[in-house]
Amino acid sequence: MTLDPVHIGTGGYRLGRVDNTIVREPGTNLPKIPGTSLMGAARSYSAMYYGKPEAAGQHKKLKKDQKINCPIIYTFGTATETGGGQAGKISIGDAQILLFPVHSMAGPVWVSTIEMLKYAGFKPNKQDVDDETAITSLSWEKEVINLGWLMLKVDKGLIVDAPTEIKGKKEWISITDRIILVSQKLFSHIVNNNLEVRTSVAINPETGTAEDKALFTYEALPRATFLWCDIIEDDYLNKFPITDKQYKDNKENEGNPLEKPWKCPLDVVQTGFKLAEYLGIGGMSTRGFGRIKSIGDWEEINES
Repeated sequence: MTLDPVHIGTGGYRLGRVDNTIVREPGTNLPKIPGTSLMGAARSYSAMYYGKPEAAGQHKKLKKDQKINCPIIYTFGTATETGGGQAGKISIGDAQILLFPVHSMAGPVWVSTIEMLKYAGFKPNKQDVDDETAITSLSWEKEVINLGWLMLKVDKGLIVDAPTEIKGKKEWISITDRIILVSQKLFSHIVNNNLEVRTSVAINPETGTAEDKALFTYEALPRATFLWCDIIEDDYLNKFPITDKQYKDNKENEGNPLEKPWKCPLDVVQTGFKLAEYLGIGGMSTRGFGRIKSIGDWEEINES
Protein backbone atom coordinates (compact mmCIF):
# COMPACT_ATOMS: atom_id res chain seq x y z
CA MET A 1 0.00 0.00 0.00
CA THR A 2 1.34 3.43 -0.87
CA LEU A 3 1.78 5.65 2.19
CA ASP A 4 2.74 8.64 0.05
CA PRO A 5 2.22 9.47 -3.63
CA VAL A 6 4.64 7.33 -5.67
CA HIS A 7 6.35 8.60 -8.82
CA ILE A 8 8.24 6.07 -10.95
CA GLY A 9 9.16 8.17 -13.97
CA THR A 10 9.62 7.09 -17.57
CA GLY A 11 12.86 9.04 -17.85
CA GLY A 12 11.62 11.57 -20.39
CA TYR A 13 9.16 14.28 -21.24
CA ARG A 14 6.16 14.48 -23.54
CA LEU A 15 3.86 17.13 -24.90
CA GLY A 16 0.44 17.15 -23.26
CA ARG A 17 -1.22 17.50 -19.89
CA VAL A 18 1.78 16.24 -17.88
CA ASP A 19 5.50 16.76 -18.44
CA ASN A 20 6.91 13.92 -16.31
CA THR A 21 4.75 10.82 -16.75
CA ILE A 22 4.88 7.58 -14.78
CA VAL A 23 5.51 4.04 -16.02
CA ARG A 24 2.50 2.25 -17.54
CA GLU A 25 1.63 -1.22 -18.77
CA PRO A 26 1.52 -1.02 -22.60
CA GLY A 27 -1.50 -3.29 -23.04
CA THR A 28 -3.79 -1.67 -20.47
CA ASN A 29 -2.25 1.81 -20.07
CA LEU A 30 -2.43 1.28 -16.30
CA PRO A 31 0.35 2.69 -14.09
CA LYS A 32 2.60 0.17 -12.35
CA ILE A 33 5.73 -0.05 -10.24
CA PRO A 34 8.38 -1.97 -12.23
CA GLY A 35 9.95 -4.97 -10.56
CA THR A 36 13.37 -3.45 -11.24
CA SER A 37 12.47 -0.48 -9.02
CA LEU A 38 11.32 -2.79 -6.22
CA MET A 39 14.40 -4.99 -6.60
CA GLY A 40 16.79 -2.04 -6.50
CA ALA A 41 15.16 -0.58 -3.40
CA ALA A 42 15.07 -3.95 -1.62
CA ARG A 43 18.77 -4.53 -2.32
CA SER A 44 19.86 -1.04 -1.36
CA TYR A 45 17.87 -0.93 1.87
CA SER A 46 18.72 -4.44 3.03
CA ALA A 47 22.43 -3.68 2.43
CA MET A 48 22.04 -0.42 4.37
CA TYR A 49 20.34 -2.24 7.25
CA TYR A 50 23.03 -4.92 7.27
CA GLY A 51 25.70 -2.22 7.53
CA LYS A 52 27.35 -3.16 4.23
CA PRO A 53 26.16 -0.54 1.70
CA GLU A 54 28.85 -1.51 -0.82
CA ALA A 55 26.96 -4.80 -1.35
CA ALA A 56 24.20 -2.75 -2.99
CA GLY A 57 26.31 -2.16 -6.09
CA GLN A 58 29.96 -1.50 -5.32
CA HIS A 59 30.74 -5.13 -4.60
CA LYS A 60 33.83 -5.11 -6.87
CA LYS A 61 35.65 -3.61 -3.90
CA LEU A 62 34.89 -6.67 -1.78
CA LYS A 63 37.19 -9.67 -1.46
CA LYS A 64 36.10 -13.06 -2.76
CA ASP A 65 35.42 -14.51 0.69
CA GLN A 66 33.37 -11.44 1.57
CA LYS A 67 31.18 -12.01 -1.48
CA ILE A 68 30.68 -15.69 -0.70
CA ASN A 69 29.61 -15.02 2.89
CA CYS A 70 27.47 -11.99 2.16
CA PRO A 71 23.69 -12.63 2.39
CA ILE A 72 23.00 -9.52 0.27
CA ILE A 73 25.15 -10.66 -2.66
CA TYR A 74 23.91 -14.24 -2.32
CA THR A 75 20.30 -13.04 -2.49
CA PHE A 76 20.52 -10.49 -5.31
CA GLY A 77 23.55 -11.74 -7.27
CA THR A 78 26.45 -9.95 -8.91
CA ALA A 79 27.53 -8.97 -12.41
CA THR A 80 31.11 -8.15 -13.39
CA GLU A 81 32.71 -6.82 -16.55
CA THR A 82 35.17 -9.73 -16.69
CA GLY A 83 32.70 -12.52 -15.97
CA GLY A 84 32.46 -14.58 -12.81
CA GLY A 85 29.08 -13.13 -11.89
CA GLN A 86 26.61 -14.83 -9.61
CA ALA A 87 22.91 -15.22 -10.33
CA GLY A 88 20.46 -13.92 -7.76
CA LYS A 89 18.01 -16.16 -5.92
CA ILE A 90 15.07 -13.72 -5.99
CA SER A 91 12.82 -12.50 -8.78
CA ILE A 92 10.35 -9.65 -8.25
CA GLY A 93 7.54 -8.97 -10.70
CA ASP A 94 5.96 -5.64 -11.55
CA ALA A 95 3.57 -4.32 -8.90
CA GLN A 96 0.12 -3.94 -10.45
CA ILE A 97 -2.76 -1.82 -9.19
CA LEU A 98 -5.27 -3.84 -7.21
CA LEU A 99 -7.44 -1.22 -5.50
CA PHE A 100 -7.34 2.43 -6.55
CA PRO A 101 -8.65 5.26 -4.33
CA VAL A 102 -11.15 7.64 -5.93
CA HIS A 103 -13.35 10.40 -4.46
CA SER A 104 -17.12 10.06 -4.68
CA MET A 105 -20.33 11.50 -3.22
CA ALA A 106 -20.05 8.80 -0.55
CA GLY A 107 -16.49 9.78 0.34
CA PRO A 108 -13.33 7.89 -0.63
CA VAL A 109 -13.84 4.51 -2.31
CA TRP A 110 -11.43 1.92 -3.68
CA VAL A 111 -12.03 0.80 -7.26
CA SER A 112 -11.01 -2.48 -8.88
CA THR A 113 -12.28 -5.09 -11.33
CA ILE A 114 -13.57 -8.61 -10.84
CA GLU A 115 -10.74 -9.99 -12.98
CA MET A 116 -7.99 -8.22 -11.03
CA LEU A 117 -9.28 -9.33 -7.66
CA LYS A 118 -9.62 -12.95 -8.74
CA TYR A 119 -6.16 -12.96 -10.35
CA ALA A 120 -4.65 -11.71 -7.08
CA GLY A 121 -6.37 -14.43 -5.04
CA PHE A 122 -9.46 -12.52 -3.83
CA LYS A 123 -12.96 -13.97 -4.14
CA PRO A 124 -15.73 -11.47 -4.99
CA ASN A 125 -19.28 -12.80 -4.79
CA LYS A 126 -20.19 -11.00 -8.04
CA GLN A 127 -19.00 -12.45 -11.35
CA ASP A 128 -20.09 -9.92 -13.96
CA VAL A 129 -20.45 -6.15 -14.38
CA ASP A 130 -21.38 -4.02 -17.39
CA ASP A 131 -19.94 -0.68 -18.53
CA GLU A 132 -22.68 1.39 -16.89
CA THR A 133 -22.73 -0.20 -13.43
CA ALA A 134 -20.67 0.02 -10.25
CA ILE A 135 -20.91 -3.00 -7.96
CA THR A 136 -20.32 -1.82 -4.42
CA SER A 137 -20.01 -2.94 -0.81
CA LEU A 138 -21.09 0.56 0.33
CA SER A 139 -24.19 1.17 2.39
CA TRP A 140 -25.46 3.64 -0.20
CA GLU A 141 -29.14 4.50 -0.59
CA LYS A 142 -28.96 6.33 -3.91
CA GLU A 143 -29.24 4.56 -7.26
CA VAL A 144 -26.18 6.25 -8.77
CA ILE A 145 -22.68 7.11 -7.58
CA ASN A 146 -19.86 9.14 -9.06
CA LEU A 147 -16.25 7.99 -9.41
CA GLY A 148 -14.51 11.28 -9.97
CA TRP A 149 -16.30 12.80 -12.95
CA LEU A 150 -17.98 9.53 -14.01
CA MET A 151 -21.55 8.70 -12.91
CA LEU A 152 -22.61 5.03 -12.75
CA LYS A 153 -25.61 2.98 -11.67
CA VAL A 154 -25.27 1.21 -8.33
CA ASP A 155 -25.49 -2.54 -7.78
CA LYS A 156 -25.25 -3.30 -4.04
CA GLY A 157 -24.35 -6.41 -2.11
CA LEU A 158 -20.67 -6.83 -2.96
CA ILE A 159 -18.67 -9.06 -0.62
CA VAL A 160 -14.96 -9.66 -1.22
CA ASP A 161 -13.26 -12.57 0.55
CA ALA A 162 -9.56 -11.73 0.96
CA PRO A 163 -6.63 -14.16 1.13
CA THR A 164 -5.68 -15.17 4.66
CA GLU A 165 -2.40 -13.23 4.38
CA ILE A 166 -4.22 -9.87 4.65
CA LYS A 167 -7.71 -10.76 5.88
CA GLY A 168 -7.10 -9.61 9.43
CA LYS A 169 -4.96 -6.56 8.63
CA LYS A 170 -6.34 -3.17 9.70
CA GLU A 171 -5.55 -1.63 6.30
CA TRP A 172 -7.79 -4.16 4.57
CA ILE A 173 -10.53 -4.10 7.20
CA SER A 174 -10.78 -0.31 6.91
CA ILE A 175 -11.79 -0.47 3.22
CA THR A 176 -13.85 -3.65 2.96
CA ASP A 177 -17.11 -1.69 3.06
CA ARG A 178 -15.86 0.92 0.57
CA ILE A 179 -14.97 -1.21 -2.47
CA ILE A 180 -16.42 -0.64 -5.94
CA LEU A 181 -15.96 -2.93 -8.94
CA VAL A 182 -16.25 -1.67 -12.51
CA SER A 183 -15.66 -3.16 -15.95
CA GLN A 184 -12.15 -3.52 -17.32
CA LYS A 185 -13.04 -1.03 -20.04
CA LEU A 186 -13.80 1.71 -17.48
CA PHE A 187 -11.06 0.93 -14.98
CA SER A 188 -8.17 2.34 -17.03
CA HIS A 189 -10.10 5.57 -17.66
CA ILE A 190 -10.95 5.97 -13.98
CA VAL A 191 -7.35 5.41 -12.88
CA ASN A 192 -5.73 7.70 -15.45
CA ASN A 193 -8.22 10.50 -14.77
CA ASN A 194 -7.70 10.37 -11.00
CA LEU A 195 -3.92 10.18 -10.70
CA GLU A 196 -2.26 12.80 -8.57
CA VAL A 197 -0.80 15.57 -10.73
CA ARG A 198 1.46 18.17 -9.14
CA THR A 199 3.18 21.28 -10.40
CA SER A 200 6.70 22.29 -9.35
CA VAL A 201 9.28 24.83 -10.37
CA ALA A 202 13.06 24.81 -10.26
CA ILE A 203 14.64 27.30 -7.88
CA ASN A 204 17.60 29.47 -8.82
CA PRO A 205 20.24 28.77 -6.11
CA GLU A 206 21.72 32.26 -6.41
CA THR A 207 18.55 34.30 -6.11
CA GLY A 208 16.34 31.85 -4.21
CA THR A 209 13.52 32.55 -6.65
CA ALA A 210 11.87 30.51 -9.36
CA GLU A 211 13.87 29.80 -12.50
CA ASP A 212 12.47 31.33 -15.66
CA LYS A 213 10.58 28.79 -17.80
CA ALA A 214 11.25 26.00 -15.29
CA LEU A 215 7.66 25.12 -14.39
CA PHE A 216 6.82 21.42 -14.82
CA THR A 217 4.12 18.93 -13.86
CA TYR A 218 4.41 15.29 -12.87
CA GLU A 219 2.13 12.33 -12.15
CA ALA A 220 2.02 10.01 -9.17
CA LEU A 221 0.03 7.09 -7.86
CA PRO A 222 -2.05 8.55 -5.01
CA ARG A 223 -1.68 7.71 -1.36
CA ALA A 224 -3.54 4.54 -0.20
CA THR A 225 -3.29 2.74 -3.56
CA PHE A 226 -3.16 -1.03 -3.08
CA LEU A 227 -0.81 -2.97 -5.37
CA TRP A 228 0.32 -6.56 -5.58
CA CYS A 229 3.22 -8.47 -7.14
CA ASP A 230 4.86 -11.89 -7.13
CA ILE A 231 8.16 -12.31 -5.27
CA ILE A 232 9.72 -15.68 -5.98
CA GLU A 233 12.64 -17.30 -4.19
CA ASP A 234 14.56 -19.88 -6.20
CA ASP A 235 17.54 -20.87 -4.06
CA TYR A 236 18.84 -23.70 -6.22
CA LEU A 237 22.25 -23.71 -4.48
CA ASN A 238 20.79 -23.97 -0.98
CA LYS A 239 23.94 -22.40 0.50
CA PHE A 240 22.51 -19.24 2.03
CA PRO A 241 24.86 -17.86 4.72
CA ILE A 242 22.49 -17.89 7.69
CA THR A 243 22.87 -14.63 9.56
CA ASP A 244 21.66 -13.47 12.96
CA LYS A 245 23.85 -10.38 13.42
CA GLN A 246 24.65 -7.33 11.38
CA TYR A 247 27.95 -6.68 9.64
CA LYS A 248 30.60 -4.77 11.65
CA ASP A 249 34.29 -3.88 11.34
CA ASN A 250 34.75 -5.93 8.14
CA LYS A 251 33.70 -9.10 9.93
CA GLU A 252 30.58 -11.04 9.09
CA ASN A 253 28.03 -11.76 11.82
CA GLU A 254 29.84 -9.68 14.45
CA GLY A 255 27.56 -6.77 15.14
CA ASN A 256 24.16 -5.96 16.56
CA PRO A 257 21.49 -8.66 16.42
CA LEU A 258 19.15 -8.51 13.45
CA GLU A 259 15.52 -7.80 14.21
CA LYS A 260 14.77 -11.15 12.60
CA PRO A 261 17.45 -13.77 11.73
CA TRP A 262 18.07 -14.14 8.00
CA LYS A 263 17.59 -17.81 7.20
CA CYS A 264 16.85 -17.51 3.46
CA PRO A 265 16.95 -14.93 0.64
CA LEU A 266 13.29 -14.05 1.23
CA ASP A 267 14.18 -12.75 4.71
CA VAL A 268 16.64 -10.31 3.14
CA VAL A 269 14.00 -9.00 0.73
CA GLN A 270 11.47 -8.58 3.54
CA THR A 271 13.94 -6.40 5.44
CA GLY A 272 14.46 -4.22 2.36
CA PHE A 273 10.70 -3.80 1.92
CA LYS A 274 10.30 -2.87 5.57
CA LEU A 275 12.75 0.03 5.18
CA ALA A 276 10.86 1.20 2.09
CA GLU A 277 8.10 2.09 4.54
CA TYR A 278 10.39 4.86 5.83
CA LEU A 279 12.76 5.66 2.95
CA GLY A 280 10.48 5.18 -0.05
CA ILE A 281 11.08 4.26 -3.68
CA GLY A 282 11.09 6.15 -6.96
CA GLY A 283 11.57 9.83 -7.62
CA MET A 284 10.53 13.05 -5.90
CA SER A 285 11.43 11.62 -2.47
CA THR A 286 12.59 15.05 -1.29
CA ARG A 287 9.07 16.29 -1.97
CA GLY A 288 7.54 13.70 0.36
CA PHE A 289 6.95 10.97 -2.22
CA GLY A 290 7.67 7.24 -2.32
CA ARG A 291 6.88 5.44 0.93
CA ILE A 292 5.19 2.05 0.55
CA LYS A 293 4.17 -0.54 3.12
CA SER A 294 3.90 -4.31 2.86
CA ILE A 295 0.64 -5.02 4.67
CA GLY A 296 0.24 -8.78 4.27
CA ASP A 297 1.95 -11.78 5.77
CA TRP A 298 4.30 -13.25 3.19
CA GLU A 299 3.01 -16.57 1.93
CA GLU A 300 5.62 -19.29 1.61
CA ILE A 301 4.94 -21.86 -1.10
CA ASN A 302 7.43 -24.67 -1.62
CA GLU A 303 7.28 -26.12 -5.11
CA SER A 304 9.68 -28.51 -6.76
